[in-house]
Amino acid sequence: MKPIKSLHIVAFDVPFPANYGGVIDIFYKLKALQQAGVSITLHCFEYGRKPSKELSLLCKKVYYYPRKTFINFLSGKVPYIVASRGSDELLTNLLKDNAPILFEGLHSTFFLKHPDLIHRFKIVRTHNVEHDYYHHLEMVEKDFFKRYFFKLESDKLKKYQYVLKNADLICAISPNDYNYFQKKFGKTLFIPAFHSNEKVEIKDGRGNYVLYHGNLAVGENHEAAVYLINQVFSKLDLPFVIAGNHPKKELKQLAAKYPNVELIDDGNSEQIEELIKNAQINVLYTEQDTGIKLKLLNSLFTGRYCIVNHKMADNTGLEGFCHIANTASQFIKLVKEYWEKPFSEQEKVERIKFFNNEFNNTITANELLKAIPFEYIKSEITFKPIQKPTVKSRVAIGLSSLLGIFT
Repeated sequence: MKPIKSLHIVAFDVPFPANYGGVIDIFYKLKALQQAGVSITLHCFEYGRKPSKELSLLCKKVYYYPRKTFINFLSGKVPYIVASRGSDELLTNLLKDNAPILFEGLHSTFFLKHPDLIHRFKIVRTHNVEHDYYHHLEMVEKDFFKRYFFKLESDKLKKYQYVLKNADLICAISPNDYNYFQKKFGKTLFIPAFHSNEKVEIKDGRGNYVLYHGNLAVGENHEAAVYLINQVFSKLDLPFVIAGNHPKKELKQLAAKYPNVELIDDGNSEQIEELIKNAQINVLYTEQDTGIKLKLLNSLFTGRYCIVNHKMADNTGLEGFCHIANTASQFIKLVKEYWEKPFSEQEKVERIKFFNNEFNNTITANELLKAIPFEYIKSEITFKPIQKPTVKSRVAIGLSSLLGIFT
């Protein structure tokens, strides 16, 4: 009988329901690790999302800690997203055994360099290059107070990231992020995003509209939707749908100006999934080239054609299944080209072949587990250099409080 592998996972949020990027990666990682026989002790910071029975089914034990949203983000050197997740109770619970610890995101690393954990094997899953992410949030934010918060947080995160020197392993979510963290800290492994898709399921025939979807409360997604309406959707006599949570008043008013643009707000995950499946084209746009956009993965698993800008797809391993447009005229040209074109069986087969081996949760979980020494004496560990990720196929591979919206 194989010995049980035990692992602590410290999550920056309650990862169920799995309805936005970061918690999607965590939740489906939990499922994959549990199916691989890992006994998981999960630690969650709670600030709006409720305890979940779903998590109890996947984990040996689940602890919930209140997030300290009352902390003054102006003071101290530790970023607000980290300082607000410092809990003495968490440290006490981590010290109940000697199992390895996986910290999800820089957000959860308050105790990464704590002397009581010096002999533990510690992994950090990076979901972004966080200071770059917050810098971009600053650039697209119009509210002065939020903009100032993002700037201050970005500056702090850039200095704080050196806490990663105390990790034994960094698990980057994309090849771009791998390159960044490997160059800066070494000891980095590329672990693709965990996600909800088990197999490619693309409907036959043509779709009924062109879709853009995302969390519209996030400044980046709001700006992308505004750009697409003004520069692309309003220039074509085709049906367009924009779907996502909490759209701003400006976006609602803009969409209402054009009879061919429908705004669907506050739909649940199942509704978004159906919209992706029934679209002829999924249009995606970003100004951020760190991390990986799970909405692109979802669109390729269940949607037909994907037209994206290069920052959405470059060096993700998904480029070969996307049609790239970097200007409004290029988006318009490609939308016209693929609007009338049925999605072929051959294209579906190519995606199936690729996703059977790449972005496969079972394979990804096994790659992660191979890198974690579950039985060891820390002083005897010698970390072996990890090869840079390569492409295996034809594809080159908020603010939550404010208070209520700081992430």
